[in-house]
Amino acid sequence: MRAELSEFLRRFEPSELCGVSCLADGPDAWFAEIVLELGGRIEVVVPAERYRDGLPEEHHAVYDSLLRRAVGLHKTGFRDSSCGAHMAGSEMLVGMVDRVLAVWDGKPARGFGGTADVVAYARRAGVSVDVIWPEGAMRD
Repeated sequence: MRAELSEFLRRFEPSELCGVSCLADGPDAWFAEIVLELGGRIEVVVPAERYRDGLPEEHHAVYDSLLRRAVGLHKTGFRDSSCGAHMAGSEMLVGMVDRVLAVWDGKPARGFGGTADVVAYARRAGVSVDVIWPEGAMRD
């Protein structure tokens, strides 16, 4: 999946590449890392004050490192990390970008604020959505 993200992002001029992410573990963080590796910039949306606490402990160092490298930080104002806060963060993110790059299998979200909800919101908002899901890939 990471290779497919990298291949997609290489289409853009590094000086014009600014990725916006919530930095969740997995594709969100991979996306931000690849944008930086390619010479782009990242901005971070923090869905809640306690967002980091809800991420896997083994991801904290990656999250902290990427957060330090961000050129912009945007907060929703939520205190607790909840589905509503995550969706608010995604809505904020969609409002900041020209296009959404979704690593998504096309299936319904497992809970409110999942990828399917974000893709649907972006499409309703008129934001272009590119979906990456390699043939044969499986959801955890």
